[in-house]
Amino acid sequence: MSQSTYTNKVSYFFSLFKQSLRGGEYDYTTGSIRAAILLLAVPMILELSLESVFALVDIFFVSKLGSNAVQTVGLTESVITLVYSLAIGLSTAATAMVARRIGEKNPEAAAHAGMQALIMSLIATVFISAAGIIFAPDILRIMGATPVVIKEGAVFTRIMLGGSVVIILLFLINGIFRGAGNAAIAMRSLWIASIINIILCPAFINGWGPLPELGLKGAAIATVIGRGTGVLYQCYFLFKGKKGSISLGKEHFIIDFPLMKSLVKIAWPATFQFIIASGSWIVLAHLVAVTGGTHASAGYQIAIRNMVFFILPAWGLSNAAATLVGQNLGAKQPDRAEKSVLLTTKYNAIFMSGVMLLFIFFARPIISFFTTVPEDLKFGAQALQIMGTGYIFYGIGMVMIQALNGAGDTKTPTWINFFGFWLFQIPLAYLLVKVFKLGVVGAFIAIPVAESALAIAAWYYFKKGKWKKVKV
Repeated sequence: MSQSTYTNKVSYFFSLFKQSLRGGEYDYTTGSIRAAILLLAVPMILELSLESVFALVDIFFVSKLGSNAVQTVGLTESVITLVYSLAIGLSTAATAMVARRIGEKNPEAAAHAGMQALIMSLIATVFISAAGIIFAPDILRIMGATPVVIKEGAVFTRIMLGGSVVIILLFLINGIFRGAGNAAIAMRSLWIASIINIILCPAFINGWGPLPELGLKGAAIATVIGRGTGVLYQCYFLFKGKKGSISLGKEHFIIDFPLMKSLVKIAWPATFQFIIASGSWIVLAHLVAVTGGTHASAGYQIAIRNMVFFILPAWGLSNAAATLVGQNLGAKQPDRAEKSVLLTTKYNAIFMSGVMLLFIFFARPIISFFTTVPEDLKFGAQALQIMGTGYIFYGIGMVMIQALNGAGDTKTPTWINFFGFWLFQIPLAYLLVKVFKLGVVGAFIAIPVAESALAIAAWYYFKKGKWKKVKV
């Protein structure tokens, strides 16, 4: 390659990079597939990268409050994944519907679909928030927390679950923007939420300046304020409509039951898809807590946060595949949709290979950054090293799953998750822990084994190609 050719390619890359951060309208159904992936993936990766940074910053400051605080946060987050499941389910439906309409060059119909999803989400959050506020101590008790952890952590759980509305809206509105192809606004909204979170978390925990020292409760308050600010930013652009290709107006507030029914048809399998997955993680968290005690649970939760740090950016790349599939199917270009997914899978596998090596060889130094408690450190390093062995398959599987979701085929991934997690991962974990007497190590081993099987199944169903004929 000549010097001039290399220079031109570098210049082209940076021009696309800057364009991806600026956002705005772009036709992802024509031109270079690599350019389309880059324009979508860069803001999506950066969006979720800062969210993953927050997850680590949060556990870093909380870990200074002791193992009980770490366990409280971990167990609460395990339950909140059910809220994430609903948020992701609604977001998946919105992304698929909006992307399909944008691909058909019908932004008005895309906006109408986005509003209907928004109305449904607001109704759902009323019940979730009320249940979280009332039953917070019982939730921790069911998860296997000790009486001391329940006493100290119930207020944290109550605030986090009570603020479910900002979690759901943050995911849903970003799903609308992603479907429209404007990932830059989605990125900036989550950055704002995460940055405020990162600043307020230590300030509220430790009582900086005039702020009182709130401890664990402060971490919850900071999280809700941060996410709430991100939602306000989203709403500004969603209703102002001067950026991107989608704008919600008063005319879209009229409830459209047939359209809601179509959204529910996509959303409920997607919701159960993630409930199945998150439910499995809850069972494993409970298994680790009752088998290994507080130290094993704390170490495991720190390891999970480090896994999330790298999984979220890879998930961002997978979200790019979902948008490309939806828009290209809307434009009647299924072959281009498939090529986009395969190329995205390649990029994700390469990235996750590097992460796998990092976790295998540097697990202990990574965990030691978050805790100096010897037992927490031992279990955390063990969990991270074992779970890290499946990272290549994690990367492949998540792109395949998101591609199917982006096409509106949310039922296939739901069945894959049901068999993979509930009929394979959970029984395998109990078998290794209880029958083969491997203790918490058995639970750690079950995770990469099951995730690898899931990736293979998702690849098989993607290659069958039935998703190309799904009507949305």
